[in-house]
Amino acid sequence: MDSIDRKILHHVQRNTLLTSAELSDLVGLSPTSVQRRLHRLRRDRVIEADVAIVSPAAVDRPLTLLVAVELARERSDIIDRFKRAVRDCPEVMSAYYVTGETDFILIVSARDMADYEAFTREFFYNNADIKGFKTTVVMDRIKATFQLPV
Repeated sequence: MDSIDRKILHHVQRNTLLTSAELSDLVGLSPTSVQRRLHRLRRDRVIEADVAIVSPAAVDRPLTLLVAVELARERSDIIDRFKRAVRDCPEVMSAYYVTGETDFILIVSARDMADYEAFTREFFYNNADIKGFKTTVVMDRIKATFQLPV
């Protein structure tokens, strides 16, 4: 990856809707060269996904919760099973397997507290592999991005 690739990544992270022509003006390459580089960056999984950040309130999911999850036992089959369950759960927006006092940190979306309570009953309390979880309610989303400094 060279400095041109880094420039492309910088601009694409800020605005995924830029056309090849617009990107070419920003990085100093022809639109065809930019398209070729974007294709390679996607093929090589440098660009993992083109995403949109959606307003939670606009889709009636204004409640965001950070949930620290502790598994009952640390065995690879239990960890793998929990990872699969998280990947398949639409309410979980992001998930991290972490070190420290907890095993996973989840970012969960809900319509309201009743919706979140129903989620906890189904996802946590009905799972014998989970020892416990602690929830922090987000009062205000200050920043939402996947943009990395490149």
